[in-house]
Amino acid sequence: MRLESIPKYFAPKSPTFSDSPRATASDSLTGTDLMAAIGMCQAQAELGMAAFLGKMGVSDADKVKAVLLLAGKGMVESVRVAPLRKLQDDIRARVILVMSVFAFLDYSRSAASVSACDACCDGFIEERKFVMNKLAHAHDTVASFVRGDLPASIQPIEGREMLVRHTYYDVTKKVCKKCSGKRVISTACRDCSGRCEAVDREETERQGVPVKRACKRCGGRGYERIPASRAYEAIQQVTEDISPATWDKTVKPFYDGLIRTLECEENHAEQALQRVTA
Repeated sequence: MRLESIPKYFAPKSPTFSDSPRATASDSLTGTDLMAAIGMCQAQAELGMAAFLGKMGVSDADKVKAVLLLAGKGMVESVRVAPLRKLQDDIRARVILVMSVFAFLDYSRSAASVSACDACCDGFIEERKFVMNKLAHAHDTVASFVRGDLPASIQPIEGREMLVRHTYYDVTKKVCKKCSGKRVISTACRDCSGRCEAVDREETERQGVPVKRACKRCGGRGYERIPASRAYEAIQQVTEDISPATWDKTVKPFYDGLIRTLECEENHAEQALQRVTA
């Protein structure tokens, strides 16, 4: 049985009754068999199972569990990285936790994932258009002062008389062009649209037939990864002891290693599940 077959068992469905004998094939496993298999697999590959279930959206608790387990591994390995080893223990723990969160978010991305639009809040963008600029004497604006509507600017003139400048704007809301009002944007690669392959124009023109190659923009993944610079910006909110040069040379490879750890642990869970259900 493969890991990719597990999520469907967590979806509500009607019970089925059958008089077929028990077997170890994946299509003959009962709910009890599946729970026992997952339990044994978690005992052998706890991080890998939590990471996979969290990535598939089966449980939010598994997402938190995967991040905490990854942070625990990161704390052990961080003593080998000089810039992290020099940090105070509480600061180092917070830095590792931040990197673990971003590592899990990057690991759980796919071509079907979405992220919040950074150009709007509710799918719309406010636009202010200048309409007119009006001048009036102070005695014309006494009522507005009483109501509390203070003018934009006041220029004193001789005596008590003042000239009040009112600026009028026309505020309109327009649909956000980046997300088309959906408030989220797809993480799929813009060149291959999540297909992992793109047409090689030079080879296509030379051979006269469509030639597809692995997409150069996404490296054949089908989606765009989270820039490591975002993780560094979050770390800067915790401590400023890690310079950009130190991040690029030493800490970023450690961050990339956390992502690879999640992928390796998922493979470990895959092998453990196949042994249990074989």
